[in-house]
Amino acid sequence: MTPATQLLERIRKTDARIGIIGLGYVGLPLAVEFARAGFSVTGFDVDTSKVAQINAGRSYIPDVAEAELAEVVRHGKLHATTDMTKLGDMDVIDICVPTPLRKTKDPDLSYVVKAVESAAKGLRKGQLVILESTTYPGTTDEVVQPMLEATGLKAGEDFLLAFSPERVDPGNVQFPTSKIPKVVGGQGKASTEAAAALYGRVVASVVPVSSTRVAEMVKLLENTFRAVNIGLVNEIALMSNKMGIDVWEVIDAAKTKPFGFMPFYPGPGLGGHCIPIDPFYLSWKARQSGFECRFIELAGQVNGSMPEYVVQRVADALNSVKKPVNGSRIHLFGIAYKRDVNDMRESPALDVAELLIRRGGIVTYSDPWVTELHEAHVEMKSVDVDAAITAGFDCAVITTDHTAFDYSRLATLPLIVDTRNALKGMSGKNIFRL
Repeated sequence: MTPATQLLERIRKTDARIGIIGLGYVGLPLAVEFARAGFSVTGFDVDTSKVAQINAGRSYIPDVAEAELAEVVRHGKLHATTDMTKLGDMDVIDICVPTPLRKTKDPDLSYVVKAVESAAKGLRKGQLVILESTTYPGTTDEVVQPMLEATGLKAGEDFLLAFSPERVDPGNVQFPTSKIPKVVGGQGKASTEAAAALYGRVVASVVPVSSTRVAEMVKLLENTFRAVNIGLVNEIALMSNKMGIDVWEVIDAAKTKPFGFMPFYPGPGLGGHCIPIDPFYLSWKARQSGFECRFIELAGQVNGSMPEYVVQRVADALNSVKKPVNGSRIHLFGIAYKRDVNDMRESPALDVAELLIRRGGIVTYSDPWVTELHEAHVEMKSVDVDAAITAGFDCAVITTDHTAFDYSRLATLPLIVDTRNALKGMSGKNIFRL
């Protein structure tokens, strides 16, 4: 029996020991799903605080129910550690670390490289290594595979190697990790088969593809599709404002067409780890091949300009009552990047806050999900909504449409800029829409 066949048998019997590197929005939900399925799971992270919270059964990810986490920890199915030397004891190593962009918009694979270096130190025959971190096509076979094969072991023969793009949508209760189909592309048939068998134990369906490059491209296509269409609708929103047309009414009417149209909505900018970043991974890789991604680059420019446009709408609102931005008290409702999550990654609200501060605005915010803000240029604490309204401000901005906000009450504020259509159906001279 080959090492690959032995691993496949262990996966089918739920005997495989699984290691997850990176215990964030992707890694922790996945670790809990594997543990609930009966696997022995070890979570690896350099953050001692995360490790301590997991071992105490406390969840810091909204999508992971604390009761479910506590249960698998209590039954010894999930344990977290900072000791990367224990990776050699694992049968499966699943890498779920961040892949940010540098300031130059080039891919930053430093987290992936460190994770692979740790995995390589204890690499042995029969192990399966899976990369889930979003990256450009070719990363698995150009970066990860050579690092692992430097140990003398060969991918597809001595150890198995695959890529499976994460598809997590924070805050989406309709599609948790277990209900999202998993795309899998391996370095050879055996790698694909083993990775597919593994994910098949915890997700609704698995979609095998022919290679790691195809799997890598799938994720970039998904999010580039969204980024380009959001860029289009953001430009339509700018155009509609110039023409005196309500873009939200236009979208609501257009989406009644049962074919050939999919509604996307404008907003203050792109947020989260994927959509603002993934298209740049694709355009960067395309440039290496001498191909110019004009649609992608243009969408990035449009989406990147939206925080500036929101600030201009705030200026328009204040100007309507003969006030400048400079010296005005401006309160943001919501600072997370999307509704009902505590995720701050690439949040456009941060850009809006920083731009307003640069123009002399006195900025405060309320967010039930983000109690404190410690960013490069913005540091403040969330203000209770009632206290903020009682204290008074010159203009309010709905930057994140959390369900906890009372929008009927916000609609009565003296001036409010609505970037999310949260005040749909409400009107008044005090309301300025995107």
